[in-house]
Amino acid sequence: MNTAPAPRIAIIGAGPGGLTCARILQRHGITAAVHDRDAGPATRDQGGTLDLHADNGQIALREAGLLEEFFRLARPEGQEMRQMDPAGTILFHHVPAQDELFKPEIDRGRLRDLLLDSLQPGTVHWGHTLQTVGGPAGGPRRLHFTDSTTVEADLVIGADGAWSKVRRAVSQATPRYSGVSFLEAWFQDVTTRHPDIAELVGQGGAAAADGDRGLFAQRNGGDHIRVYIIQRVPADWITAGGLTPQATDGIRALLLERYRDWSPRLRRLITDNDGPYVDRPIFALPVPHTWEHDPTVTLLGDAAHLMPPLGVGVNLAMLDACELALAIARHDTVGEAVRAYEKTMLPRSTEMARLLDGGAEELLSTELPDFATADVH
Repeated sequence: MNTAPAPRIAIIGAGPGGLTCARILQRHGITAAVHDRDAGPATRDQGGTLDLHADNGQIALREAGLLEEFFRLARPEGQEMRQMDPAGTILFHHVPAQDELFKPEIDRGRLRDLLLDSLQPGTVHWGHTLQTVGGPAGGPRRLHFTDSTTVEADLVIGADGAWSKVRRAVSQATPRYSGVSFLEAWFQDVTTRHPDIAELVGQGGAAAADGDRGLFAQRNGGDHIRVYIIQRVPADWITAGGLTPQATDGIRALLLERYRDWSPRLRRLITDNDGPYVDRPIFALPVPHTWEHDPTVTLLGDAAHLMPPLGVGVNLAMLDACELALAIARHDTVGEAVRAYEKTMLPRSTEMARLLDGGAEELLSTELPDFATADVH
């Protein structure tokens, strides 16, 4: 930035997108404050594993100066993929080459720690739940948090995910239920406690589907496996069945009935999990999702273009963050930077969203799409 005084930049959301943006800005000598609703970095589980692609997520990490450290932490062996039919017959098996690094896996929590540790102390303000974005479109903007504090900013960056509060300042769009829901199951210490499942899944992922139901199991770090039970059901299917999300035995019985024709070995992915299930209905923003340019507010990642979990979510968020940070560093005003960023980001995200529109249904297809690209969490 060439102008003075320096712009006050507020990033809402300390996920991979928001933290990547802050890191690259700091590398260019630009200060940004990150506000997150969590009480701290360890408040909640950060989700499963994800793959960072050489043509987007890794580009962002290179600009952040973190690519070599990422490769030290990542699991290239996680690129292994097995696709099966409901009988458990392997239809396709990809074993990555020893030097294959196009999309190595890393646990979301480990990626977040990598980004957090790279930031200047005090960058992230924990326990800040955004309530509204006020102030005139020309700025300055006033951020109102639920703890009654307020912050003024010349640029507000919404990196606050699917149910973004920042989005409301520029768009009336809200996510819509896709008709497909994930139920997440966890398996701990799989080498000793679940050796059969560990062998079934391998070092990466294993998937099967029958047209109406699917299973996707994915190896995480720390000898942990997460399984995603995929169904075409109403969003409230658990409560509609007279159950609560904590009614593990009741949900398990219902699932066993629905998957009764599947092989006993695959059904163990439903029955042998440690602890309760986690309900994750899949939502997406309308396509296309665009908004009128506002020089003081912009969006990145799921806040801008929530899509089905088909391998692009975090990668696009980090690429968005990278391009936005570089635009801010290279333009005289934040308004010019935002315009330049959106000129590239909006067409790209619209094109990708159109390709993936309705894509949640593909997770149930008997043609078995390339689950090796999946980025479920």
